[in-house]
Amino acid sequence: METVDLSLVSLLLTFLLLALPVILSLKFGFGLIRSLFYSVARMTIQLILIGIFLKYLFLWNNAWINLLWLLVMITVAVFSAVRSSAIKIGKVFIPGFLSFTIATFVVIFYLNIVVIPLDNIFDARYLIVLGGMLLGNSLRGNIVGISTFYKNIRKDAKKYLYVLSLGASQSEALLPYLRESVQLALKPTLAAMATMGIVALPGMMTGVILGGASPEVAIKYQIMIMIAIVVSTITSVVLTILLTLRVCFNRYGVLRREVFVELKNKSNGS
Repeated sequence: METVDLSLVSLLLTFLLLALPVILSLKFGFGLIRSLFYSVARMTIQLILIGIFLKYLFLWNNAWINLLWLLVMITVAVFSAVRSSAIKIGKVFIPGFLSFTIATFVVIFYLNIVVIPLDNIFDARYLIVLGGMLLGNSLRGNIVGISTFYKNIRKDAKKYLYVLSLGASQSEALLPYLRESVQLALKPTLAAMATMGIVALPGMMTGVILGGASPEVAIKYQIMIMIAIVVSTITSVVLTILLTLRVCFNRYGVLRREVFVELKNKSNGS
């Protein structure tokens, strides 16, 4: 059974659902109308453009083009993750890019070679789609993980330096912050996994079923992608933090103030 196509009229009718949050926002003064319509408009334009692009990407199905596009996706993800952590992007872009690339490529190629396996491991339907799902979830985890790690160290600077002064190595002093950051980064994904199938049907499973596959096939793919997401997220978070340590700390284990936008601005203003 093929997926029922949505006509342009049907798609436009979907936008009528936005009347409900608009009414609620007006009634209770949520102030969400402008941001709501901005987000919906931006999402619609971006999806239309990427839909046109993916149509030709799948049609060409060229390995080099597919890899190039995946690298573009990784670059955008790195910028988004670092920008949310108040670290200067120029300082940590290369470590972040390496972390995301290693985590994403290792998991994707393991799936495409070992788990599925594919005759063409660079097939756009798998390389781009799976890569997008991994990066989307890894991005959320990295935003939480990186920002939490450096924010907590900056907040506990005296405590951190005191631990160093007692003879602890930098790795020993940073380990509690690393643990907390990784735990917080994975918390939403683990919570979603624990309730999956009971509270809600996950996105990939729904998409596969709507695409005409049986629920059994959809379940297998959903289990596969969720395990892949967890592995990709924890790997990228840990690698990003570890690879940025040399940039963000000096040889004495002290945080470099000039690396962080907020800290530099504060010091200049004092």
